[in-house]
Amino acid sequence: MSGKVKFVHHDKDLSYHFHDSHPFHPIRLQLTLDLLSEVGALPEDAKLSSRQADEKDLLRVHSPDYIKAVQALSMKDPAAEWLARAEQYGLLDEDTPFFAGMHEASSYIVGGTLTAVEAVMSGSATHALHLGGGLHHALIAKAAGFCVYNDAAVAISYIREKYKARVLYIDTDVHHGDGVQWSFYSDPEVCTYSIHETGKYLFPGTGFVNERGEHLGYGYTVNLPLQPYTEDDSWMECFTESIRRVTAYFKPDLILSQHGCDAHAMDPLSHMHCSMRIYNQMPELIHELAHTYCGGKWVAVGGGGYDIWKVVPRAWSLLWLEMSDHPLKKKLQNHPLTPLPDEWIHRWQSQAPVSLPTEWLDDLSRWEAIPRRDEITAKNRETLAAVLQDMP
Repeated sequence: MSGKVKFVHHDKDLSYHFHDSHPFHPIRLQLTLDLLSEVGALPEDAKLSSRQADEKDLLRVHSPDYIKAVQALSMKDPAAEWLARAEQYGLLDEDTPFFAGMHEASSYIVGGTLTAVEAVMSGSATHALHLGGGLHHALIAKAAGFCVYNDAAVAISYIREKYKARVLYIDTDVHHGDGVQWSFYSDPEVCTYSIHETGKYLFPGTGFVNERGEHLGYGYTVNLPLQPYTEDDSWMECFTESIRRVTAYFKPDLILSQHGCDAHAMDPLSHMHCSMRIYNQMPELIHELAHTYCGGKWVAVGGGGYDIWKVVPRAWSLLWLEMSDHPLKKKLQNHPLTPLPDEWIHRWQSQAPVSLPTEWLDDLSRWEAIPRRDEITAKNRETLAAVLQDMP
C-alpha cells in the first residue's frame, strides 16, 4: 500500500451510541475492524487517527442554534429548557434520541471524514476510508435517521472552500442521501448521486427522479429510486449505466462515496433482495472511475447497515480490500465462497444472536428467486431511462 491508501479511525467513533437496543450500533465497526485485522489487511502504516471537528467545521453546514442544542443535550443531565426543545431539533424521537456525549462523538465522526478528505486532497494518500462516517440524513438544523451531524456535507463544503475542487458524491445506501442532496441542491460544482429504494415505501420519503437540483445546480442532482425486492443484476445494471454516464458528464476532481450496506436481503430496515455481490462490485466500479477521472482521488465513508452480524462486517471489509488492492480481493474474483477466518467466527459467535456467515460472499444457489423478478427489472429499467434521458 506504500502510504497511498489510508484507513481513518478513532476510538471515539465507537462512542456514537444511542443505546444498546438501537439498530445503529457501533459493534458493527468493531466487527469490521477485527475482521480486517484477522486477514492482515490493516497494517500500521495504513492507519490514520482522526481529529475532532471544531465548531467552525460544523458551521459549514449546521446552524449555530442547532449546534448549541446538540451540545446542551449532550450533558448528562440536560437543562429543562433544552429538554423542552429537543423535539424541535429532531433529537427526541426513537430514531435519533439525544444521548450523553453526543456532541463529542458526533464531532469525531465529522473530524474523521475531514481527516480522510485532507489526506487525499493534500496528496499524502490517493484513497482514504472512514467507516465511522456516512451520516447523510442530518439536516442544517435537525437530526434525522440516526444522524446528528452530516459529516459528508461538512467535508464537501471544506473541499469546495479550501481546494475549489468539483466533487461527485455517490450514495449507495438503500435510504436516499437527502441531507447531502439538500446541502448542495443549488451548487453546480457538487454533483450528488443516490441509488436507493424508492421513497414511496422507505424513509426518508424523498429521492425521486424529478429531484434534479435548482437554479445553477439544476441537473447536478441525480436520483435512481429502485423497486422493492430488486436483486443484484437489476441493481448493478442500473448503477453501472447511470454512474458511468454521470461521472463522464460531470468530470469530478474527487469522488466521495457513501457505502451503507442496507440493500442486502437480510437487512431488517429495507425491502431489497440484493446479496453481498453488489458490495463487492460497486467499489470496483467507483475505484475505476476515480482513476479514470480524478487521478485516483477517492474518499469513502460508511453509513447504514443493520444486519450488523452477517452483512456489515463483510461488506465494509470488501470495500477496504478494494481500496487497498489487497490480494484477498483478487482471490475472491475467482473464489467468491472463500471461507471467512475461523478465528474471527469463533471470537464473535458467542456474542452473536445469530449464526455468523462462514464465507465472504453469499451462496446464491441457496436463495429463493423473487417471483416478480421480470416485472421489478422492467420497472427499474423505466426509471433508469427516465434518469438518463435528461443527461448528455
